Amino acid sequence: MTTASQSSRLPVTLFTGQWADMPFEEVARRAAEWGYDGLEIAASGDHLDLKRADEDDSYVKSRLDILDRHGLKVFAISNHLTGQAVCDDPIDFRHQAIVRDYTWGDGDQEGVRQRAAEDMKRSARVARKLGADVVTGFTGSKIWKYVAMFPPVGQDVIDDGYEDFARRWNPILDVFNSEGVKYAQEIHPGEITYDYWTTVRALDAIGNRPEFGINWDPSHMFWQGIDTVAFIIDFAERIYHVDCKDTRTRPATGRAGILGSHLPWGDPRRGWDFVSTGHGDVPWEDAFRTLSSIGYTGPISIEWEDAGMDRLHGAAQAVDYIRSLLWKLPDGAFDAAFSNQ
Repeated sequence: MTTASQSSRLPVTLFTGQWADMPFEEVARRAAEWGYDGLEIAASGDHLDLKRADEDDSYVKSRLDILDRHGLKVFAISNHLTGQAVCDDPIDFRHQAIVRDYTWGDGDQEGVRQRAAEDMKRSARVARKLGADVVTGFTGSKIWKYVAMFPPVGQDVIDDGYEDFARRWNPILDVFNSEGVKYAQEIHPGEITYDYWTTVRALDAIGNRPEFGINWDPSHMFWQGIDTVAFIIDFAERIYHVDCKDTRTRPATGRAGILGSHLPWGDPRRGWDFVSTGHGDVPWEDAFRTLSSIGYTGPISIEWEDAGMDRLHGAAQAVDYIRSLLWKLPDGAFDAAFSNQ
């Protein structure tokens, strides 16, 4: 097997969030067999218990030992699910299904938000223990429920949503600052940052502090009609992590819109869907050329979401596809990613 520095110049990793039903050891073994260089470890299943890791160094060592056995590294950890509960309103059965029991507690809404915020702080400390420089995640949003702007809401309601975000996240980002870890927000429906202008507004709300950046995952932007490559250019200094999740838009029939019609993933009546990386419409080659031009040196992490393909086949295929594009870049592109290892 070739090494990352020989093959793709950037480490290609597997996001473990969609594999939380598998033991961490098995995911690591499979990822190594498929040729991944490391993992973006999700705080889900038995992959990473942040509370335990924060309190027990031997547990942290057990995670690192598993990675070492399989020749993998950890380049980032994910706390998407808990982060969603920091700003969301309401907090309800959806959150109970995705957060740890210690975060849910008695289910009191504000209590859940406060405990979720503490777990986000915890994720910065645990990332540092593991040797990872980035935590990826979600923020949640008090105002996502008003996205249709009907029944009408006043500008004061929207302003309050960004103020609520800043009030809750600045103390979290203080911990990231003290640990020397970056937070990378995925631009995604349901978040305070779900498109271009909401990203600008959220950054303004926190004074553009450097701890808060972007996990560039084009899939949710692409189906909204956002220029995903221009997004890299405009937010060049904020691209702290890259997740690869592809999207395919279906031929217009006059029936399907971009909101998905409450149809399940994989339903052919949807106007768009997630597919294995390289099988969709995201302009990956242009994206990697642009990431090279801005000097991005982080991992390229594959996030599996294709409901129509067997994941064991698709995950192996995806890493080969990503490497085939990275190989096309000129010598020296991305080399800084390995110069400090």
